[in-house]
Amino acid sequence: MHGAEQVHRVAAAAYLEQRAALGAPGRRQGQHQQAEEHHYNWTSHAFFPCWFASAFLFRSLVSNLTRSAPLWLFDLDNTLHNASHAIFPTITANMNVYIARVLGDGVTPASADVVNAARLTYWKRYGATLLGMIKHHKVSAADFLHETHNIERLEDMIRYERGLARLLKRLPGRKILLTNAPTRYSTDVMRHLGLRRHFSHHIAIENMHVHGQLRPKPSKLMLRRLLRKHGVSAQRCILVEDTLANLRTAKQVGMRTAWVTQYLRTADPIGVAPLPKKLKRPAYVDVKVKSVLQLPRCMNRLR
Repeated sequence: MHGAEQVHRVAAAAYLEQRAALGAPGRRQGQHQQAEEHHYNWTSHAFFPCWFASAFLFRSLVSNLTRSAPLWLFDLDNTLHNASHAIFPTITANMNVYIARVLGDGVTPASADVVNAARLTYWKRYGATLLGMIKHHKVSAADFLHETHNIERLEDMIRYERGLARLLKRLPGRKILLTNAPTRYSTDVMRHLGLRRHFSHHIAIENMHVHGQLRPKPSKLMLRRLLRKHGVSAQRCILVEDTLANLRTAKQVGMRTAWVTQYLRTADPIGVAPLPKKLKRPAYVDVKVKSVLQLPRCMNRLR
């Protein structure tokens, strides 16, 4: 059901309920109500009969529905699909080659120990290895993202659950894809998943600039700018993620948070820290789910 059609049905139902409360009881009233319901053209935005109470009531109903509907911010990798299966290992290998070349002496690439230390240090300090490479080694963000996400036969590596499209259609409110992956890669993945039409916006890492500086997740500045741009309060937003660092800052901004765990293989994106046997839900996580398909049953804890 389209959003406008749903609003029309709610508004009409409210009207008919009011009419029933004021009208004559019995079979005649039921027949009259059925006739009124049949009169509506549900595919038209101008379906209201001339005797409908007022435009103010309709605007009020629309406003209330809009204010109550959440804005979903969905991560992509290891949230909507299993990137740990083959994609992340490929990106990691590409990244190691790139960093080894940059940190090398121009002839010999840097060792694996040097590369891993740099990746971990920059991720802990800046929230993303890319930011450290830009700041300390003057690399081009576009070049880094192109080289690290250059994956042949991407479609053969994608693994995901059935029912994602039905889930997104079922969840109330708008959905935005918010990913630290580059546009070309994330667009390709979403096309193979068949989910692009379910998202009103696609925000990739190239779109995460604040005051001329790249600010990917977990940047609070970027999240606050996103809220301002879309005109919503933090309390109305739900971030669905696999990365705890991103969920922590989202909660600090005031958003609600859902942690997806089924595709996690290591405790950090660098792949250094082992994953605990039991994943405990931190205080800044409102809902912990194995799969995004479990989100509808958790809606009462995300309101």
